[in-house]
Amino acid sequence: MINIIQHPAKIGSYREDDVVFLLKDLSEYQLEDSTANREFRVQSGQHYSESLPIEYQPPKAYVDLFWQTLHDYKQKVALCIGIVAEQIYQLKGENTVLCSLARAGTPVGILIKRYLQQHYNLSLPHYSISIIRDRGIDENALHYILDEHPQGIIQFVDGWTGKGAISIELAKACQQYEKKYGVKLDDLLAVLADPGYCTPLFGTREDFLIPSACLNSTVSGLVSRTVLNGQYIGKEDFHGAKFYRELIPSDVSNEYIDLITAEFSSITTDAAKAAAERNLETIEAEFLGMKDVKRIQAEFSIESTHYIKPGVGETTRVLLRRVPWKILMRDPSSPYVRHILMLAKEKGVEVITYPDLNYSCCGLIKSVKVEKK
Repeated sequence: MINIIQHPAKIGSYREDDVVFLLKDLSEYQLEDSTANREFRVQSGQHYSESLPIEYQPPKAYVDLFWQTLHDYKQKVALCIGIVAEQIYQLKGENTVLCSLARAGTPVGILIKRYLQQHYNLSLPHYSISIIRDRGIDENALHYILDEHPQGIIQFVDGWTGKGAISIELAKACQQYEKKYGVKLDDLLAVLADPGYCTPLFGTREDFLIPSACLNSTVSGLVSRTVLNGQYIGKEDFHGAKFYRELIPSDVSNEYIDLITAEFSSITTDAAKAAAERNLETIEAEFLGMKDVKRIQAEFSIESTHYIKPGVGETTRVLLRRVPWKILMRDPSSPYVRHILMLAKEKGVEVITYPDLNYSCCGLIKSVKVEKK
């Protein structure tokens, strides 16, 4: 029996019956730095999880575009949520415990929970926990979930896939957890969109615009990215995050959830049918995205694949919180990339039309190590 020390912090703007965050509240600490300084430190060897970017607050035109995009794609998002929710229900049933990966997975996990509640009158427990590339999953959070739900079957949830780094990290973490504690976990990741072909549990493999990818914490419950820094996180602590209470006036997290939830009644038949068909298929995780990434790495002489972020969601992240170098775009006239073009123009980033791309777009991070004065 593992002794549970930590208890959930009351952070974020979501309702407690939508999600419980298994995170340590680090709101009182100054963890942010300028994008340029942080990028230099990360590229010089500091792990990205030890600090936070300053939250980008977009101009009105960008927020307006978010709302337009949300209304344009709300039914498509709802259908994709319905498909992956039905897959989970058909495969795992009523003992499922939803475990979303903070923070992009959190709104998707809430929507899956809402769908199953609305359609099957089934209230699944839903937690949001941290997983960090090259550092693994929060084992203390897993201990807590398994202690609370000894008969539960954990289903990990994320927003979308890019190269597949988190899918690989999750598989490795689950293997290590079984080796250390003798508990076998299902490492199959459920996502809204899987353009990287990293999992058989997905709503779509189209690299389309997920509205919740457009913003930062203001569409993710006002919770920061997760932090794993030994200065603040002890051996028995959950990984940490900040609650941006000062952004409450700009928060649209619950409006986003409610707007998508309102679409569920119109898509349930199509979702159940698509999920049933998919669950009968043999769908491989082929990690096709890495083929694009390797080709781009060679063509643009990029030092590390960590500097190449494929897909609409990942490209948006590059522009919101990294130092972007170039944006490759399969079709600049696509409605899925309007917000990316707006951000690139605002930040003076070159956009290159690049038709030979499986994704809608790809963000390239600038190498800044040798340019620091």
